[in-house]
Amino acid sequence: MNTAHKIIEKLAEICIAQKLQITTAESCTGGLVAKLITDRAGSSQWFERGFITYSNLAKEQMIGVDADLIKQQGAVSEPVASAMAEGALNHSMAHYSIAITGIAGPQGGSEKKPVGTVCFAWAYKDNKTNQYNSLTMTKLFVGDREQVRQQSADFSLHELYQIIVNHQI
Repeated sequence: MNTAHKIIEKLAEICIAQKLQITTAESCTGGLVAKLITDRAGSSQWFERGFITYSNLAKEQMIGVDADLIKQQGAVSEPVASAMAEGALNHSMAHYSIAITGIAGPQGGSEKKPVGTVCFAWAYKDNKTNQYNSLTMTKLFVGDREQVRQQSADFSLHELYQIIVNHQI
C-alpha cells in the first residue's frame, strides 16, 4: 500500500466518523487527488465532488475564481489556490476542500516559479461565522511531470488529514 492509499484510509475513517465531506479543485494534478480518493471503495460516503480546473477560464467559470486575481497574482499562486479552495466549497456541499495549482513541467517554469512549484490551499467554512478558514502553502517538488503530480497529490492529502485531526485552520 503506497503513501496516498494509507492516508486515504485514515481520511476515510475520520471523515466517515465525523460525517465530513471533501471536495477538490485541481489544476496541475488534473484530478489525480479525486482519482486516488475514489479508487477506495465506499469513498462516496465522504468524497462529495472534484473540480478539474486546468485552465484559467475553468477556474473562473466552474468555481468562481476572479479573473483579475489570476491576472494580478498568476494562476500558480497562494491567493489563487485559496480562491480555488473557497470556490470549491461554494459550489459543493463539502465541509473541507483541497486546491492545487502548479507547474508540473517539463515546460512552463520561470526563474520566479520553476517547474515543480505547486501552490496548495485547504479550506473549510465555519457555519457559525459564515467565514472561510484556510491555510495556504507553496512547495517546490523535484522530478518529472508524473513525480511532481504524485508528490503534490500525496502532500495535499497528508496535510488535509493533519488539518482535520489537529483542527489547524
